[in-house]
Amino acid sequence: MKIVVAPDSFKGSMSSTAAANQIEAGFRSVDPLLEIVQIPMADGGEGTVDAILAAVGGERVTVPALDPLGRPITACYGWLAASKTAVIETAAASGLPLLTADERNPFLTSTYGTGQLIKAALDHGAETLVLGIGGSATVDAGTGCFQALGVRFANAKGEELNMCGGKLGEVEQIDVAELDPRLRHTRIQIASDVTNPLLGNEGAVVVFGPQKGLREEEFSAFEKAMTHYAQVMSMTTGTDYIHAAGSGAAGGFGFTLLSLLKVEMKSGLLLMSEWSRLEERIAAADLVITGEGRMDAQSLYGKVPVGIARLARPYEVPVVAFTGQMSGEMTTFQQEGLALVCPIVDRPMGLDEAIREGEALLYEASARLMETLRLVYR
Repeated sequence: MKIVVAPDSFKGSMSSTAAANQIEAGFRSVDPLLEIVQIPMADGGEGTVDAILAAVGGERVTVPALDPLGRPITACYGWLAASKTAVIETAAASGLPLLTADERNPFLTSTYGTGQLIKAALDHGAETLVLGIGGSATVDAGTGCFQALGVRFANAKGEELNMCGGKLGEVEQIDVAELDPRLRHTRIQIASDVTNPLLGNEGAVVVFGPQKGLREEEFSAFEKAMTHYAQVMSMTTGTDYIHAAGSGAAGGFGFTLLSLLKVEMKSGLLLMSEWSRLEERIAAADLVITGEGRMDAQSLYGKVPVGIARLARPYEVPVVAFTGQMSGEMTTFQQEGLALVCPIVDRPMGLDEAIREGEALLYEASARLMETLRLVYR
């Protein structure tokens, strides 16, 4: 059998590279002679840098930055010297994994550290930026990032604000005169598989706020503040990206990127597909194995497993997805082209234990699946 192994990360448990290794190891424990191609995937979130470096080579560059709560850390971006391309993921300096569950608070968190990474990459000579905007701990509409890059956000008195999600409702003036001029001459690709608009029931606050620590009773006030900020930005730039697909990504980061820069919004999955020749390899395969930590309604918005199933459908190659948790009907995923979704947890256990044991659980689930396949294909 020719098998393509192309999982996303299992967030909080293992990277996409680690997941691919465990899947391959589990399969080979049953049949060492399988022809397996690993293509670790990412959708613009955590693991994007590693996945791209695995696909095309390059190096990691480590720089000082601030985490979502303004604490000093070191963070990495990917560097592709031949094309002078920097690959940056918002999750590296502004991501959920940098905070404990108790620290998650969109009123306080900021994307400032992501702006520091962008500036460092420009200082390094980057002519192309690939910015993955998944996995953020923020709902600050990217204002922190742009503050680090020279944009001034001020209140009604003209006082500069130290931007975070809780300051969006205070913004009355946006001065872009000092925005780093190098950005005007830099090709910028935004890698994200989120197509949600900025506002409303499918927007940044309602859909993505809860995972970043926002409580339901806070939705209304935060949505009002986000609406106010969006109106001020639209009046400042003379543009209106409030309803644009992807403007709600990364807590509204997509909206400000579209408003202030000339960017190319690209599916993170399709970007990875191009660089890794994923579709070509799927077409030549007998089976595709993918997966992610949790599969639910959001998975249908173009997350890696569903996106891969859609790529494979024209070639009639079956796609199986492993997952740590599944919410929703299997028939829904089958309609998108997934032949099977396999939860990897095989006994009663809490979430924390499942996350700790994720690699072992995935290995065991892969071996079980291969044992079944061997019966079918014998």
